[in-house]
Amino acid sequence: MISSSSCPRSLPFSPSTSTKMRSACRHSTVSFVSGDRFNDRNDAGKTGSSSEFIQKILLRSLAGALSMALVSCSYGPSLAAESMPPRTEVCQEEAYAAEEVPSTSVTNEDLAEEAWEVVNESFFSGAGRWDWSPEKWLQEKKYIFQNNMQTRSRAHNVIRKMLASLGDPYTRFLSPAEFSKMAKYDMTGIGINLREVPDQNGVVKIKVLGVILDGPAHFAGVKQGDEILSINGLDIMGKSAFEVSSMLQGPQETFVTIEVRHGDCELSRSIEVQRQYVARTPIFYRLEKMGNENVLVGYVHIKEFNALARKDLLIALKNLFNSGASYLVLDLRDNLGGLVQAGVEIAKLFLDKGETVIYTAGRDTELQRSIVSESPSFISSPIIVLVNKRTASASEIVASALHDNCKAVLVGERTYDKGLIQSVYELHDGSGLVVTVGKYVTPNHVDINGNGIEPDFSTFPALNEVSNYLQRCQMRIVG
Repeated sequence: MISSSSCPRSLPFSPSTSTKMRSACRHSTVSFVSGDRFNDRNDAGKTGSSSEFIQKILLRSLAGALSMALVSCSYGPSLAAESMPPRTEVCQEEAYAAEEVPSTSVTNEDLAEEAWEVVNESFFSGAGRWDWSPEKWLQEKKYIFQNNMQTRSRAHNVIRKMLASLGDPYTRFLSPAEFSKMAKYDMTGIGINLREVPDQNGVVKIKVLGVILDGPAHFAGVKQGDEILSINGLDIMGKSAFEVSSMLQGPQETFVTIEVRHGDCELSRSIEVQRQYVARTPIFYRLEKMGNENVLVGYVHIKEFNALARKDLLIALKNLFNSGASYLVLDLRDNLGGLVQAGVEIAKLFLDKGETVIYTAGRDTELQRSIVSESPSFISSPIIVLVNKRTASASEIVASALHDNCKAVLVGERTYDKGLIQSVYELHDGSGLVVTVGKYVTPNHVDINGNGIEPDFSTFPALNEVSNYLQRCQMRIVG
C-alpha cells in the first residue's frame, strides 16, 4: 500500500499485491493476435496441385488479426463481397461452404503452396528487410519448390525457410502443436472466428469466417459460412461480432446452444457445443490511498489482452469507482500485447463517441483506416498509464489512444515500438502461419513501429500535475 503521508516520486505501483479478478467467464478463436511469443523478435508425395485446391484452402483459412474491421487485407475472398443467389426451390450452398478436403489428402507440395499463397495475398511489404513485391515472391516460389518435400516434416521446414526469407521476425510458421496453443486467443470458447457481413439489403449478419480444426465447434458440426441466428435462445440481431463472441463464452465443459443457418438454406438448425478453452483473467486490481489528502486511486494491472480482458476490466472499474476512486492508474508495464481486438475494445471504454482509437495501414500505406469509439466514455476521471520498454503492440494501441485523446498521461519509459499487425492462419494439416499484414499509426499520426511512444513523465507525478496536464491537453484540442 502507498503511504498516505507523501506522494512517491518513483513508480509506486506493483501488481504483486493486487486482487485477482475471478470470473465465471471463460476463454475463447485463434485470431487477432498482436504480441504472442513476443520474445521471438530475436528469435505423401505430390499428386498434382490445382487452382481448385488452392481456392478451397483460400476459403478455409482463418481470418487473421484484424479481420473484424481493423484492416481490409484479410486472406481469401470476402464474404461481404459475395452476391447471394436468387431464391429457388432448391437450397443452394454458398461458394465458401464447399466440401472440405480432409487434411490427410493434402500433399506436402500443396501445403507449401498454401503457405506461399497466404503470404502472397496478405503480407505487409513494409515489414521485411528487403523490398517485397509479388513478382519477387513468385521468384522465391520457383526456388522453394526445388526442395525435397517427401515428408511432412521436410515440408514444414521448407515453409519455415520460405518465411525466414522475408526478413520479418514476426512472420513465422506454427507446428500443429504450436497452433493449438493459440486457442488462448479464441474469442468464443468453442473454436470459431466470427465476422460481420452485410447482405444485399444492408442488414448485418454474423457469420462463421473460420473454424478451428478439431475444435469443439468443428466436432459439433459448425461450418465455415454458417450464419449465427441465436445463442441459448437469445436473438443476436443487431449485435456486433465482438458481442456475439462474448455471448458464446462460459465455464469450461459447459454447453452452449447456437442456432445456425448454412449457406442459402431457409431452414435453421440448433447445435449444442461444449466449451473447451479456458482463459485466465489478466486483470488484477486494488484501491489505494495517495497523497496528503488521502485521495482514493483505483489501480488496475492488465497482464495481457485475452478474451476475458474487457469483461473483467469492466467489473474492476465498476468496483473501484463504486468504492470512491477518483483517479485511475492503468498498469501496462510488461504487457506484450495479445488480442488486438481486445485492446481496441478496451481503449474505447475510455474514449468519447467519435474519438479515434488507432489508424491502420496495409500494403497501400497511403490508405489509412481509422477505428473510432461508438459510445461515450465509461469513466471521466483522470487516468495515469504506466508504461515501460516491454509495453508493446496492443498495449501501445491502448496507451496512444488514451494519451492522444487527452484522457491519460503516460508515466515510465518509452514503449517497445512494435507497431505491426499480425494475422494467424490455419493451414490444411492443422499447422499455421503468423503473418504481418499491416501497421498501426496513432491518433496523432505517429508510426508506432520503430518509434514507440514517449512518456509524459519518467517518475510518478503528483495527482494535481496529472489533472493540470490533461486540462491543458484538452484546451489545445478545443483551441
